[in-house]
Amino acid sequence: MTEFDRALGELRDEIDSIDSELVELLARRRLVTSKVGALKSKVGMPIYAPDREESLLARRRAQAREVGIDADLVEDILRRLMRDSYNSQDESGYRCVNPDAGEIIIVGGQGQLGRIFVDLFKRSNYQVHIIEKDDWQLAEKVLCKASLVIVAVPIRITSMIIQKLSNLPTNCVLADVTSVKESPVYEMMKVHSGPVVGLHPMFGPDVTGLIKQTIITCEGRESEQYQWLLEQFKVWGATIYPVSAVEHDKAMSLVQVMRHFSTIAYGYHLMTEGAQLNQLVDMSSPIYRLELIMVGRLFAQDPILYADIIFANSDNIAMMKRFAYRFLELLDDVEQGDKSAFVAVFEQVSSWFGDYADTFLKESKGMLAKANEIR
Repeated sequence: MTEFDRALGELRDEIDSIDSELVELLARRRLVTSKVGALKSKVGMPIYAPDREESLLARRRAQAREVGIDADLVEDILRRLMRDSYNSQDESGYRCVNPDAGEIIIVGGQGQLGRIFVDLFKRSNYQVHIIEKDDWQLAEKVLCKASLVIVAVPIRITSMIIQKLSNLPTNCVLADVTSVKESPVYEMMKVHSGPVVGLHPMFGPDVTGLIKQTIITCEGRESEQYQWLLEQFKVWGATIYPVSAVEHDKAMSLVQVMRHFSTIAYGYHLMTEGAQLNQLVDMSSPIYRLELIMVGRLFAQDPILYADIIFANSDNIAMMKRFAYRFLELLDDVEQGDKSAFVAVFEQVSSWFGDYADTFLKESKGMLAKANEIR
């Protein structure tokens, strides 16, 4: 063995020893955070404390700079650790905001989204009942005692299900969790004289908890009667974003419908062009790989879900046609060789994004680094 090999081996052994110590430290940290979760649960504190998180990150970034370590690296590691910490704390039970609530009914509670709420309510010690399509003969027995009914069924049958809920107690909160809001809120207010709220959880069925997740709320009627429900969401770690049903649907036509439709069209285009996916993946930059990941992710899911979202509101057609028109407008500039017109549009959009453009650029760098690491 040469002197170089001996020195290299010693240094690698030292690295292995340090890595082993790091693993032991991580195990100790997770044990402590689990205890924090149990303690918070006893007093009803939300698991996610944004002020505490930002303060911790600021202190550790400053410490990193003092010892000559990349502060961004330290923040990246700590954010990953905190995500694991939240998961460990999430294993504990949650405070029940309204112990006198009575029975909670989740219509569609065996579905992907319904299961999440069933689990969370049970972990907060509420009485939870599930109604599925074959349970309606027995449904009246539990609906007549309900304090909260959440409709968690596909968009295409939401209105039909809501119409079955005409005999709820007057103080029962009626809510839905579909991704469109104007029509369901209208239907709920028509069928039920008590408190009504439209909910749109901005997360998919693969989440394990609501920490750092957003739930959009659209007021229907008697908002004071369902404040306990919103507070319960916050205890679970969610952020509440209130907006009118009309504003919600208009925003979702941009945030969800147009993006889903254009992604589907892009995937369809790749297929019909005969693109070789393995070649595209091998030749892609981190940003294009990330784009391919998001396209492929969509096609790994239920097509009916996306069809329901896109077909739910006829106003979406006009929005998508305007998008197609602007696409062709830019394409015409390219076809005519009018680079100055193309650049002018680019600069107008850049100005419209304002400071968000730089913020998104910074955020995307971290995402792209992670996308490159998984290759």
